[in-house]
Amino acid sequence: MTKYAALTTLAALTFPALAMGQSAADLDVNGDGVLTIDEVQASMPEVTTDMFTTMDLNADGALDAEEIAAAQEAGLMPATDG
Repeated sequence: MTKYAALTTLAALTFPALAMGQSAADLDVNGDGVLTIDEVQASMPEVTTDMFTTMDLNADGALDAEEIAAAQEAGLMPATDG
């Protein structure tokens, strides 16, 4: 699967979270300001490790605000109001 195809698939799979009205802050269960794969998969179990790694630009194992914004701009995560 090409990277483009993987990103398109990820985008299609993450849109149910938008339908449920969840924001990135809603997914941050422990309130530490970043999203771990466990926090993302709790609401979006279809997100694989490879999909998460694609969004984790600095490869630190968590999505910070900049990575979340980049993922949203790329259509990998739904845009939020806050």
